[in-house]
Amino acid sequence: MTFLQLLYEFFKTGLFSVGGGLATLPFLYEMSTKHPDWFTSADIADMIAISESTPGAIGINMSTYAGFKTAGIPGGILASLALALPSVIIILIIARFLAKFRDSKLVKGAFYGLRPASIAMISAAGLNVAKIALVNMDALTSAAGLGEFFIWKALILAVLIFIGLRKLKWSPIIFIALSALVGILFRF
Repeated sequence: MTFLQLLYEFFKTGLFSVGGGLATLPFLYEMSTKHPDWFTSADIADMIAISESTPGAIGINMSTYAGFKTAGIPGGILASLALALPSVIIILIIARFLAKFRDSKLVKGAFYGLRPASIAMISAAGLNVAKIALVNMDALTSAAGLGEFFIWKALILAVLIFIGLRKLKWSPIIFIALSALVGILFRF
């Protein structure tokens, strides 16, 4: 039964996560709520970190990780295939008909509407990741002050990496390696 659920959940995710790998995040958060024995929302932060620092598409990497965490190697393989299958089917259909409908106002309108939807899904997922990585949620329920609300070392590291990515134009690999080194040294 778990394999059928994995197939369904990741096929659905692959079908509707328009905008790339990060657009799978809202679906993963939904899965963590619906199937808490699979993985938690905190596990998703680990998925992102591992998926960003390993070769390949982030969505496939995250589905492999989630499937593996849920049902071992067969689960990882199934989740990855289920996530990719809708794209393969859709691309084959589009390739067949694109030349015929390339200038269609309906097709152009659909793509015009999908772009902001992709941005919204990626932004919402990014905010969830930021909340997990940069905010001490326990401080909200306690009498802690505003200074304890943020995980300051992580926030400073995130800001420095953001600035570095924008200004230095170094390879992301360098920033990933530096982040891992800083994490080890300062034990976030």
